Amino acid sequence: MYCSQKDKRLAVIMLIPFLAVLFLFVYGFIFWSVRVSFSAWDSILPDMTWVGLRNYQELMGSLRFKTDILNTIYFTIFFIAICIIGGFILSYLLFVNLKGEGFFRTVYLFPLSLSFVVTGVLWRWIFNPEVGLNALLRTFGFKAEFGWFTSTYSIAGFNVALIALIIGASWQYLGYTMAMFLAGLRGIDDQLIESAQIDGAGEWAIITRIILPIIKPITFSAMIVLGHISLKIFDLAYAMTGKGPRFVTDFPGLFMFETTFRGNHYAEGAAISIVMLLLVAIVIVPYLASSLKED
Repeated sequence: MYCSQKDKRLAVIMLIPFLAVLFLFVYGFIFWSVRVSFSAWDSILPDMTWVGLRNYQELMGSLRFKTDILNTIYFTIFFIAICIIGGFILSYLLFVNLKGEGFFRTVYLFPLSLSFVVTGVLWRWIFNPEVGLNALLRTFGFKAEFGWFTSTYSIAGFNVALIALIIGASWQYLGYTMAMFLAGLRGIDDQLIESAQIDGAGEWAIITRIILPIIKPITFSAMIVLGHISLKIFDLAYAMTGKGPRFVTDFPGLFMFETTFRGNHYAEGAAISIVMLLLVAIVIVPYLASSLKED
């Protein structure tokens, strides 16, 4: 379609206010946070004295921040794995015409309509050491005394208390990956699968040789979205567990919130936020680069 110079100028004029707001309230505040992270602002009163990388050096030497990064890595790995594998299994069951598809699809998607705060409150009650799941197990005669999100037990650096958070987050986002995979499965040509069946391919071969390669872009996109969510997790942990004893359920978002808005250590809080931004960028930038390359 031909686009005149007048139309192009009009389009640019229409975009200017949006771009101005974007650069001011997004990139402008990012730049300001970077500047603050290199300052000595350590109280309510601003102090923009340049201190270089001091805040980052102190941050990297912090035991709490090291624990937060390790928690984030473990949480991200298990969260993505459960959502991807579980979401595909659920979508495949619906794809092969499981009875009551409409009902189950609604059930799977319902948690996605909740906020992480509501999810956190719900699962906090379920995993409460005194009531919830433990109380249910005790009614069946089991000696249920596990602390769940209050446990300080760890295996190879993995804090067992994270299991409760992983289950809560996965429960909410299983429906999201299920919907993405189901849409991809619906787009596969039926003749392709029928031809494979005629050639003698079993169900496992069809899944591994045909379905999974076709929906690979959807899997990659889901992993990027889930990774982005897990790296900046805050509301679920804040509502469900807080930082926990010995920081077993602590994350950089919680650390940044307490440091900045409760401790008034604005420079250190800004440094934490910039590290979080870099972690998210490590996940998002390669995805955007590959998408632009394909376009």
